[in-house]
Amino acid sequence: MARYCLALDLKDDPQLIAEYEKYHEAIWPEIRDSIISSGITGLEIYRVFNRLFMIMDTDDAIFSFKKKGTMDAANPKVQQWEDLMWKYQQALPGAKPGEKWVLMNKIFDL
Repeated sequence: MARYCLALDLKDDPQLIAEYEKYHEAIWPEIRDSIISSGITGLEIYRVFNRLFMIMDTDDAIFSFKKKGTMDAANPKVQQWEDLMWKYQQALPGAKPGEKWVLMNKIFDL
């Protein structure tokens, strides 16, 4: 099992943030299926102000970011979800053009 942590910002608008959270109370079944079928075994998203933090646990034998990206690009429902979510999201300062979730570097472990 591997664990990845990623960050992303939401647009700093309380109404948009509330809408974004509402979508995540019951994600579309196709999105849940795409997450599970890619080898992600656990996924949590936390928010502080407009900053999001995602923890992803994965099955090493199945998951890779490249595979997930290829699967997502070929799935029209995932593309529809991503387009919708971009209404609420904004890139982190320093993110590459078009980059959403940015992989965080682990700097401490107890």
